[in-house]
Amino acid sequence: MNHRSLALIAGNACPDLAQDIAKEMNSRLAPARVARFPDGEIDVRIDDNVRGSDVFLVQSTSPPVNDNLMELLILIDAARRASAARITAVIPYFGYARKDRKDEGRVPITAKLVANLLTEAGADRVLTVDLHAAQIQGFFDVPVDHLYASPVLTRHFRAQRLDDLTVVAPDVGSSKMARGYANRLGGELAIVDKRRVSAEHIEVGAIIGDVKDRNVLLIDDMISTGGSIAEAARICRDHGASSVRIAATHGVLCGPARERLAAAPVEEIVLTDTIPVDPTGLPKLVVLRIAPLLAEAIMRVHTEQSLSVLFKRPEDT
Repeated sequence: MNHRSLALIAGNACPDLAQDIAKEMNSRLAPARVARFPDGEIDVRIDDNVRGSDVFLVQSTSPPVNDNLMELLILIDAARRASAARITAVIPYFGYARKDRKDEGRVPITAKLVANLLTEAGADRVLTVDLHAAQIQGFFDVPVDHLYASPVLTRHFRAQRLDDLTVVAPDVGSSKMARGYANRLGGELAIVDKRRVSAEHIEVGAIIGDVKDRNVLLIDDMISTGGSIAEAARICRDHGASSVRIAATHGVLCGPARERLAAAPVEEIVLTDTIPVDPTGLPKLVVLRIAPLLAEAIMRVHTEQSLSVLFKRPEDT
């Protein structure tokens, strides 16, 4: 049993989520000031004694990605220099995860670079949700607790009691996740044949599987520009789907994403609040709370209990 005091500190990326986590834990956020010098440099001060404490820093590396990442690194350094006993970086959304391998010449592996930065700054462990690629855990030389939002999303759709359900992966890379949701929800599986032309543009072809007269759930780990999933929704409708719902863990929603989602032929758009989401212009948006999952994980890490029960993967039934 860990008898060190617990200190929960929030950055500027997701303050409402951090406050929600503290509420779930019947705790409070340790006061911290994150400001800027006139030239834009980030200035941090932790206004609580964290010497010998078990510190949990809550900060998604969502847009503006570089600012939020740098803020997290400086918070880690501040906690380390304040003699925290252990520092856990709680990163609900882990950015820079797309580049997890060298798939062509002269390109970086930014997921590994960020892992190195966090470790060198002084993070003793990392707690995150739905990494873009699960193998990123192996880039860290410190323990990584990789949680899945599947229990939160599954609970929402089970309550809707959708008959004739087909869970659709918007691309082949999401098929394993989609199969897990299909198993959990008792539905069929289909996959959209997608080819990425560039970072912003994709081409969608046929659907592998049957969606005609079915209730469709399109599932992915994140929605960035919304092009892939909005086009997949249209293709499902063109192939005779009775209804279409979109769900993802992380609502990055950059560029034209909001316009694309607003125009998508869907009944519902379901996201979690790993990233703050503005509902303006998205009347079909439903945002689910991730705080209970993160709060339980933080308490289990602090009290040195097993997190295995929280590691239920989407492909597990």
